[in-house]
Amino acid sequence: MDSHSDGTPKRRFVVDNIHGDIELTELEWRVVNTASFQRLRSLKQLGMGHLVYPNATHTRFAHSIGVLGIMRRIVKKIKESKMRYRKKDLENLCLAALLHDIGHYPYSHLMERIDYVTLTEEEITDTQKHKAKFNIPKYPDHGTLGQHILLQQDDIKEVLGGEDRAKEIGAMFSRTEAAHPQLSKLIHSSLDMDRLDYLIRDARAAGVPYGEIDINYILNNIRISPKRVLGLKYKSLAAAEHFLLARLFMYRVVYYHKTIFGFEEACRQLLRRIRDQRKYEIPQDGKAVEEICSSKSKITSFTDDFVDRIIREAACDDSDLVIQTLAKCITSRRPPKLLVEVSGLQDKSDNDNPCAFFRSKCKEKIKSLADKYDIPLGLFLICAPKPIKIEERRPLLTRDEAMRLKLEEREELIKIFDKDSNEPKSIIDINNTIVKHLSGHLYGIQRLYLVDLSPNANKKISKIKSEVQKWIKPSNVNESQ
Repeated sequence: MDSHSDGTPKRRFVVDNIHGDIELTELEWRVVNTASFQRLRSLKQLGMGHLVYPNATHTRFAHSIGVLGIMRRIVKKIKESKMRYRKKDLENLCLAALLHDIGHYPYSHLMERIDYVTLTEEEITDTQKHKAKFNIPKYPDHGTLGQHILLQQDDIKEVLGGEDRAKEIGAMFSRTEAAHPQLSKLIHSSLDMDRLDYLIRDARAAGVPYGEIDINYILNNIRISPKRVLGLKYKSLAAAEHFLLARLFMYRVVYYHKTIFGFEEACRQLLRRIRDQRKYEIPQDGKAVEEICSSKSKITSFTDDFVDRIIREAACDDSDLVIQTLAKCITSRRPPKLLVEVSGLQDKSDNDNPCAFFRSKCKEKIKSLADKYDIPLGLFLICAPKPIKIEERRPLLTRDEAMRLKLEEREELIKIFDKDSNEPKSIIDINNTIVKHLSGHLYGIQRLYLVDLSPNANKKISKIKSEVQKWIKPSNVNESQ
């Protein structure tokens, strides 16, 4: 351990543009300085967001240290409470906060999700038959891959003190059964330190106000019940609702921005096609991904540049016209053109909503449209971002839906101490809240893009837009500006 001349240990600080000075213990400092953790410097937090918001080049590295900074404040509050936790559990909690993103892929969720990409030709044919052909081990999610890295990369495993502790920390950020049920909620739940950091960090990098939550008020009003359940004091209810709604607006404005999402969908479909054709050394399945992350030499280059190199190669000389065009649209920063977007707040019980109707029309008519204009079918991108209600921790649910969730899923909802209650209850059980009124709805989006780099593209796209807009009611059309 490094120390001053008088024997006292050195204090390690990182100056963060969001949270100010963040102090690291000697162990955390050594974790940060491993090659496995330093890889996060080369993973952009917002994927291809920098193609629209030039300053959105911040990294998973900065975000991870930010989450540690917030967790340090929570641990201090836990220590000040009457609850007794093992010192090691609180140390592991901070390490899990620091390491929660260690398993992210190049361009993060973009590459992680290519197993779930549906190509346009699959939309109009027997998708299940096609997928059965590619019945291969899927890419593991980044939490599972993070656990794998902690156990396979000697640099970080040795710093943590061996395999047993690495397993404990991996379990905490992956919320497995081995994790502490309440403390691990601080890593992954509706009220987690991960989201508290990225909403503010992403909003400031993009230059938009929508993620500017009242983080200090939220942190200052966290309370621990006699049964050790974490919740927020009733007086912070408005801040909690703002926190949930901020996520909704950040998705609408930044994460699902029409140009960012268009670039990322083009890249997802490009990578899926390349993998299907076994080109450019892209991992063929989940086992191949794990092999990369088990190798000391390969993992350090498993960064955004890994995907960038593939895109550049495909843009230069790929024999497949669709692959080459998708790659060129990214390298030349000529985004897929949004032909139509159908979006809006919808009742969750409405299965015949405008988004579903438009998608069915696309499946029915897109082939004839492609033939008419002599455009390869694969250059039409039919895509639907996840409805902005649903994620692993689903904060916006009806009360009945919440009660049908498994116990561990119900526990992940934000808890509020209602008036004089000793134990908190779900925020959707609090009367007269915005969240309760919205809980029966979702914000759905369905989009159709076209990638066309030909000289007369604008003229052709104008005609195609006119035709596609006839597939839906005018009141449901949001045209690209």
